[in-house]
Amino acid sequence: MSDKNIVLNVNGIEVIYNHVILVLKGVSLQVPEQGIVSLLGGNGAGKTTTLRAISNLLQGERGEVTKGSIELRGERIENLTPADLVNRGVVQVMEGRHCFAHLTIEDNLMTGSYTRTNKGEIAANLDKVYTYFPRLKTRRTSQAAYTSGGEQQMCAIGRALMTNPSVMLLDEPSMGLAPQIVEEVFNIVKDLNEKEKVTFLIAEQNTNMALKYSDYGYIMESGRIVMDGAAEDLRTNEDVKEFYLGMGGGERKSFKDVKSYKRRKRWLA
Repeated sequence: MSDKNIVLNVNGIEVIYNHVILVLKGVSLQVPEQGIVSLLGGNGAGKTTTLRAISNLLQGERGEVTKGSIELRGERIENLTPADLVNRGVVQVMEGRHCFAHLTIEDNLMTGSYTRTNKGEIAANLDKVYTYFPRLKTRRTSQAAYTSGGEQQMCAIGRALMTNPSVMLLDEPSMGLAPQIVEEVFNIVKDLNEKEKVTFLIAEQNTNMALKYSDYGYIMESGRIVMDGAAEDLRTNEDVKEFYLGMGGGERKSFKDVKSYKRRKRWLA
């Protein structure tokens, strides 16, 4: 990857919660322009914290970046507010969907247009959302509380799309959804990437699905990146298959127990 096409550059960040709990330990990753990059790993690996560090949502969780740097197109962004980042085209879709239950689907979508003042642009963005998510159009007058989990996930992504983002951070988009709906959501992500040129960084536990739709992947364990590579290489890697794709025979507790990785001594500092 040449630097000129890197949109997000996370360089050796450490994140501490409540001034004492070290959660991220020297995490580095890069997201290229118009790429789809997956951040993979089990529960508690540090994926959500990484996304929140990028979008500056750590303060509400009493967390802070204490080392390293985060750059958006070469500009340091650690001190920008989440609103500043939205204005620069970076928007995060939180884990668990977070729709406003008492509002209709369309009203939920409209809350995503608060950074826009041009009514024509807002109407065009709404049309675009309904084009990509026809299911939302049919449910637009329904209260979000009475829609399915899949429709709420689509609503959350659609609301982010209302900001005209260039970079979208998706946190566990497949969580709690039926496999068929997960496939539908990821197909829409691929469409948005190809047709709207949106760059994606996706935190996912569903490794198989994420690698199927991504260009590149990073695997996290205990607050560190333990492996990265082209998505296709990771999908065919025997150790990744065993740990994350459920295709292995024996049970091991972590990547650190794998002899081939011990020889590489990549993260056994």
